[in-house]
Amino acid sequence: MEVEGGKGMRRYEAVVVGVSAGGLQALSVLLGCLPGDFPLPVLIVQHRLESSDSYLAESLDRSLRIRVREAEDKLELEGGCVYLAPAGYHLLAEETRTASLSVDPRVNYSRPSVDVLFESAAYVYGPRCIGVVLTGANGDGSAGLARIAAAGGLAVVQDPQEAEYDAMPRAAIAAVKADYILPLTGIGSLLSRLAQEEE
Repeated sequence: MEVEGGKGMRRYEAVVVGVSAGGLQALSVLLGCLPGDFPLPVLIVQHRLESSDSYLAESLDRSLRIRVREAEDKLELEGGCVYLAPAGYHLLAEETRTASLSVDPRVNYSRPSVDVLFESAAYVYGPRCIGVVLTGANGDGSAGLARIAAAGGLAVVQDPQEAEYDAMPRAAIAAVKADYILPLTGIGSLLSRLAQEEE
C-alpha cells in the first residue's frame, strides 16, 4: 500500500483480530482507540451463533469513529474500515486484497474460525500482517497466530489477566512467543502507532 505523497511503503498492510466470549465489550474498547482515518483494513472473526444477524456490525458502527461493516464476498479491503465475518461464514483474505467468504467445515468447532482468517492473512500479507488475539473461551486463533509469526508478521495478545475469558489469550501465548501482551487500550495505541510506520 503506497502512502500518500509517494513517501514509501507502509510497514504493515492489514490487522486481523480474533475474539470469542466477552467479545463485544473488548471490541468496543479496542476499536474505540482507533481513529476514523486508521489507514489499514481490520478483519475480525467474532464467534457467534449462526442465526445472528448484522446487529453487531451496526451497533459498533454507530458507536465508533472507524467504519464497521459485515464482510461480503469479493469486497475490496480498504483502510479505515473494520470487516466483521458474517455469522456462519469463514472470512479469508485474498491475494487480490479482497475478502472471501466460505462455508467450508467448521474449524475448532467454529465457523467463522479465527485460525482460518489468520492463516489466510499470513499467506497473503506475510510480514506486513498484525495478528491480535483477544478474550475467548477456547483455543481458536493460536495456530493461526503462530502462522502469522512464522511468516514474519506481528503477534499481539490481550493480557490474560485483563481478558473476560482468558483461554484464548493463554492458548495463543502458549503457541507463539508474542511480540506484545497488552491490555486493550495498549493494543489500540500500539496499532495506531504501527499503522503509521514506513519501511
